[in-house]
Amino acid sequence: MEEYSYFDENPKKGWGFIGAFLALMLFTMMGLGIDGDEYLQHEYLNIPRWYFYIIFTIDGLMILSLILMFLYRKVGIFSFPALLIVHFFMHSYYLSTFLYTDVTNLFLFTGFGMLAIIPKWKFFK
Repeated sequence: MEEYSYFDENPKKGWGFIGAFLALMLFTMMGLGIDGDEYLQHEYLNIPRWYFYIIFTIDGLMILSLILMFLYRKVGIFSFPALLIVHFFMHSYYLSTFLYTDVTNLFLFTGFGMLAIIPKWKFFK
């Protein structure tokens, strides 16, 4: 009896992988845009300046994690959701805002993991 494999044996990135990556990057950039908008209004909203050093560092590390995922590095897979959750909770705790971009990004990451990361897991270093 012939054995069937549902996992792709090819390390080449397909349209699904690239599309999911671009969707994650889009919502990450939208979160960065929200942070930039808050920075422009930080005096009016009474947001301390130190908060932006931390939140922009987290945004940069999230983008770096996505790039590492695209380059098949496991550290990107583990760091991206952790940074995303920290980003979400920082907005929730310090600014009392619920960021739908972060929640959507987390759902996209779950779908990305199921459809693009798990089948290519053996190619990640």
